[in-house]
Amino acid sequence: MRYDYVIAGGGSAGCALAARLSEDPSKTVCLIEAGGEGRDMLIRAPAGIIGMLSGRPRINNWAFETVPQQGLGGRNGYQPRGKALGGSSAINAMLYVRGHRSDYDEWADLGCEGWSWDEVLPYFRRAEGNERGTDALHGGDGPLKVSNQRSPRPIAKAFIEACAENQIRASDDFNGPEQEGAGYFQVTQFAGGARNGERCSTAAAYLHPVMQRTNLTVITRAHATRIVLDGKRATGIRYRTRKGEAVAQASCEVILCGGAFGSPQLLLLSGIGPAAELAVHGVPVVHELPGVGKNLQDHLDFIVGWRSKDTDMLGMSPRGALGFLRHIAQWRRDGTGLIASPAAESGAFVKSDPALERPDLQLQFVIGLVENHARTLHYGFGFSCHVCILRPALAWRGWAGQRRSTCRAAHRSALSRRPARYGAAVERREDHPAGAGFTGADALPAQGNAHRRRAERCRSDDPYPYPRRHGLSPGRLLSDGRRRDGGGRSATQGARA
Repeated sequence: MRYDYVIAGGGSAGCALAARLSEDPSKTVCLIEAGGEGRDMLIRAPAGIIGMLSGRPRINNWAFETVPQQGLGGRNGYQPRGKALGGSSAINAMLYVRGHRSDYDEWADLGCEGWSWDEVLPYFRRAEGNERGTDALHGGDGPLKVSNQRSPRPIAKAFIEACAENQIRASDDFNGPEQEGAGYFQVTQFAGGARNGERCSTAAAYLHPVMQRTNLTVITRAHATRIVLDGKRATGIRYRTRKGEAVAQASCEVILCGGAFGSPQLLLLSGIGPAAELAVHGVPVVHELPGVGKNLQDHLDFIVGWRSKDTDMLGMSPRGALGFLRHIAQWRRDGTGLIASPAAESGAFVKSDPALERPDLQLQFVIGLVENHARTLHYGFGFSCHVCILRPALAWRGWAGQRRSTCRAAHRSALSRRPARYGAAVERREDHPAGAGFTGADALPAQGNAHRRRAERCRSDDPYPYPRRHGLSPGRLLSDGRRRDGGGRSATQGARA
């Protein structure tokens, strides 16, 4: 079949592009997506992330894994990526966070024309349908619904109060004039009406409402295998379904929307990339482009967790299972309750050094014991705090891998080359206004012992046993490398990228 535009990948970008390009009835658009339509209950129900994120089994999730990482003690990294219309917006935590305005200005300073904050803000406002309404920084009428959380847990409020006790000011809008502070996340969920409390993926926002357009063809469960080329001109996309292989020809443009992994992989499989590496995998070189598949940058994330006697959160127990059934009934009735939770209900943006001009750490407070993207399960109840480096010094390399069209993302990281800067709000740092950290804050309940999965490993003469074994520099990783005895005991749960 021939179309004006052929889009490979129905994720966040692909759904928006397909909807916008097909607004012109004189143009035909074809969208090719490897996953399903993104309408199932696990996607619509925010708490369905629990069943999808781990990739065990692979439900709406590519569940990529890296090759063993030298900088992480030989461990494989895990990379969940959405496999459905909506892409990763169909399986993520729905947190609506744009980033700091200076990030965009830096891109413009580096030569990315059109990407300064003042230039991208109108597009943010146009896309956003915030239930708080329209103002100078927000849109109220856009297709992507943004709402306040339907039913945040009391423990999430306690985290915000603990931040206040540690001199971190409150914030009611992480996308407002100032990012720094602690508060509740706004989420990409529908507010009000029949879909109250449902996830608003980019498919639900942009694509599903216009699927009936006669000039729009959406092909799901179709795996793009390579770009069809006429010399060095892209003319279509070859894809595979259960019925066999087919080609979607493009008269105007071929648009790759496979994301940070899928798009470069499709280029590499099509012979576009570094000649030497293509040759190793037996891929004929069509166009040498050295940067393809390189310089992937991702965040390093460190998690601490605490057990709790409080059962008003996500947890594993017979009592929790019965309560979950009640929560499902409540959500189906009015879109509220625990099923509407993004799991990471509150958080903070903080500076590891007060002299910094902008926050360099993001905290995500999760109402459950989370480890390894929910691949490692723990019985009982508790809460976790992610500490995420916002601007990491990482440069990885992705590769297609043995000419297979199904990607097993291969990375080479530089984790051990520069010290990670953690600890601003997890352990005591004398140079940080957070002071004693959150573990001893009065606002957080002092219930039970710490989550002890790796606590025993920290009892040695080496103050950095776990991080050192996994290749992470002890310099400023944690303030003193020891467990903290206070309102709760914190035990490192490990680093992930």
